[in-house]
Amino acid sequence: MSILGFENSLLNESGAVHTANEIAGQPELWLKIYQQILSEKERISSYLDETFPKVSRIILTGAGTSAFIGLSLHGTFKRKLNIHSDAVATTDLVTHPGDYFFSDESILLISFARSGNSPESIAAVELADKLSKKCFHIMITCDAAGKLAGYQSKSSKLIILLPPEANDKSLAMTGSYSGMLLCGLLVARLNEIEKLKPQIEILCQYGSRILDQYSSRLKEAASLDFKRAIFLGSGPFYGTATESQLKLQELTDGNIICKNDSYMGFRHGPKAVTNETTLMVFILSNNSFVQNYEKDLVLSMKKGKKPLFTIGVFESPVNGLEFDLNIKLSDSGKNLDEELLTVCDILPGQLIGFYKSLAFGLKPDSPSVSGAISRVVENVNIYKF
Repeated sequence: MSILGFENSLLNESGAVHTANEIAGQPELWLKIYQQILSEKERISSYLDETFPKVSRIILTGAGTSAFIGLSLHGTFKRKLNIHSDAVATTDLVTHPGDYFFSDESILLISFARSGNSPESIAAVELADKLSKKCFHIMITCDAAGKLAGYQSKSSKLIILLPPEANDKSLAMTGSYSGMLLCGLLVARLNEIEKLKPQIEILCQYGSRILDQYSSRLKEAASLDFKRAIFLGSGPFYGTATESQLKLQELTDGNIICKNDSYMGFRHGPKAVTNETTLMVFILSNNSFVQNYEKDLVLSMKKGKKPLFTIGVFESPVNGLEFDLNIKLSDSGKNLDEELLTVCDILPGQLIGFYKSLAFGLKPDSPSVSGAISRVVENVNIYKF
């Protein structure tokens, strides 16, 4: 059986079988997560109905990749629930809790974690309980045996445990990231979840299209001799760009130096890092207003040093924009709400990282030769606040 263009036996020999299967299995996982949240709607809705009238702020949190989920979600939570929402990493909550938890404020802390065993995950929820006037918890995790899932809080909590397939075995988070991201979107839009079914089906089709039609092209792009990579995305796609650059950097054991930014932010200095050894990935919105700014930036790249190779990821083409590799998701125009596109738009970054890792002779399932990074962060001291 071939997965992402490789026979299973070769993937086993290359230390890549888990990463390959976890990337390729995401569209099927998304549908399974949708069906699960739909079946749990009453349980989740009951908790939200109890919680929302009592809180003035939502904090979306996690460490590393799990923190980037909030970057794509906070706008949706604010718009759909009309509650002020922030994305704050547990790594920030633990070092500066006094900047985020207040004795006169009741909050809902939504924690995302693949295993829930990172020391910061538990430290953050403990600090939230201790310092806030009142803290309610939603814990979205992939590991039933993890410390976060088993956390005993005196405060009210709701645990959403994703299907076993979401608990990646490989070092790099792939299905766990996109799965928890989709779960968060469904929680924010729970009151319309039945109506979202056609969009979820389209989302899965888009994911399959990237895997089936563009994997070989992305493998070719990954074979190019680039030393740097830049991922751009605005609004909810800023989280996608942030996770994409980390995925490539992790899977290549730091051999490729990566950067992410918004389209507007990139103009203010960071654009200087672009040179002839740079791979540039433009993750485009399907919002025509946002595309005005994106188009201006892409066209401005004609001035100055040209990147080695450009990739555009879009639902449907933007007039006047062409890339060395055009990843087009739809043949029939706009179909998905902007925030749902963030779930499938992570796939190109994951695939580039996977193929580049193999090109370097690394093992994608455990690419860190020195052991500098691990599946669960190690040797983190938590100090009493």
